[in-house]
Amino acid sequence: MAAISATCVATGAQDTILLARTRHVQMAGLRIRWVPTCSRVCFFTHSSIHQTARGQHVPNGVNVVQSLSSHTESRASLYKAWSVHVFTASGVLLGTMALLSLIDNNPVACLLWLGAAMMIDGVDGTLARKYEVKTILPHFDGSTLDMVIDYLTWAFIPALFIYYFIDLPSNFSLLAVFIILLSSMFCFCNTNMKSQDNYFVGFPAAWNIAAAYFYILDLPPFITFASIVFLAILTVTKMKFLHPFRVRQFMPLNIAITLVWCACTTSLVLTSPEHAAWALWGWGIASVYFMGMCVWRTAQEAF
Repeated sequence: MAAISATCVATGAQDTILLARTRHVQMAGLRIRWVPTCSRVCFFTHSSIHQTARGQHVPNGVNVVQSLSSHTESRASLYKAWSVHVFTASGVLLGTMALLSLIDNNPVACLLWLGAAMMIDGVDGTLARKYEVKTILPHFDGSTLDMVIDYLTWAFIPALFIYYFIDLPSNFSLLAVFIILLSSMFCFCNTNMKSQDNYFVGFPAAWNIAAAYFYILDLPPFITFASIVFLAILTVTKMKFLHPFRVRQFMPLNIAITLVWCACTTSLVLTSPEHAAWALWGWGIASVYFMGMCVWRTAQEAF
């Protein structure tokens, strides 16, 4: 039957269609049967109607509801997946603001923008796994997007920051930039960058964090340059570095210490160690914790 019918169920009675006292309404190519003696009207598509005996129709609307529900869930999953990619891509906007701050000779603003980009990078991977971005959008490589932005905000801009705002030995500033950029390329191209328990293997090109340390501590030029060389060498070693948002062991504690470190670092960048002694203590304790975790995990594998 080409028409679209509706069945109604009276309380305690079997499904029935009353052929008498019915009215048909033609609307948008669909026919609706209305039975005034029933307590409700049901609508079904033509594909969900199975014709049986004359004047009787059995609806199969469950399939239609399931199909509509599945379609709605699919669209919602697409929106969530694309939202994660947009969230990741916003890191390039923060990196641009950091670069503009560097051009404007504003080191504090530059570090703050880099810090904001670092926080986005810290959680976007968790969101991508939660919403199964790789499965839902297999044609769009979020890992490549993340790597491009990371090189910009973790290596390239921090290298320029160190060149312009950190004291280095005469004629060594440009060499320091080259060391940072080249060692970072090795890091980002290393397919064994992560261990099975999600520690970084080798120094993870965290030059934005190193730049913050150099800026706050204001070390002598030769010590700063030696530190850059040392960190670059660690890039090609098997030393383990903690990823606070990926390593499952002590994860709540790792995240808590990371948030404390971020708060203390922000305070020290905005003021100075002399005016924020509490932040200096918190910053130092958090730094010792991170170094201890790195040495402990490296020693586990070595011995």
